[in-house]
Amino acid sequence: MGDPSRRRDSACSIIGDRRGEGGRHDGLVRRTYGVSGGTVEDLSIEWYGRRPRVSGPAVVTGAFDLLHVGHVRFLTQVRERGRPLLVGVEDDARVRSWKGPTRPINPAEERAEVLAALRAVDGVFIISGPVSSETWEHYVELLRPLRPAALAYTEGDPYAAEKRRGAEALGAESWQLTLTQGRSTTAFLEALSH
Repeated sequence: MGDPSRRRDSACSIIGDRRGEGGRHDGLVRRTYGVSGGTVEDLSIEWYGRRPRVSGPAVVTGAFDLLHVGHVRFLTQVRERGRPLLVGVEDDARVRSWKGPTRPINPAEERAEVLAALRAVDGVFIISGPVSSETWEHYVELLRPLRPAALAYTEGDPYAAEKRRGAEALGAESWQLTLTQGRSTTAFLEALSH
């Protein structure tokens, strides 16, 4: 996680303030957090729409490539625990490096837009940065300014242990929720290919 005595730098700049159909705001706001001169490579957050003013949110991160009922049930379960829900969507380069050259199917901005339309979701941000920045220490530095009360993930998440360590480092709860069996983007794409 780097030397905690190092000063944290943060910067904020508007990436865009575009108005979509019907005057809907779909600009992205970038917040970049890192450790000044530290060993943690920077990840950044770009908010889809305006950053919500929430306190003590539950935070979820992932690819969310093709939204399916497993995603909707998971996000609804998180929100039903009573905390505002913020969803972090991994950018295209990061998803491609982890899932292969044919992924993601949908670009990050569209994945963020679909998630933002869900009733359970209070805010969506896109995570960008070096694909090698994937340890719990990287995510702790990225998420710390959000002051999450909980990090949520599904049972069977290959990063569950790291997410628990990250939650502990952030002083947040760690919520492992039920996975909807047989419902994943990878399974859906495999079924389509047969």
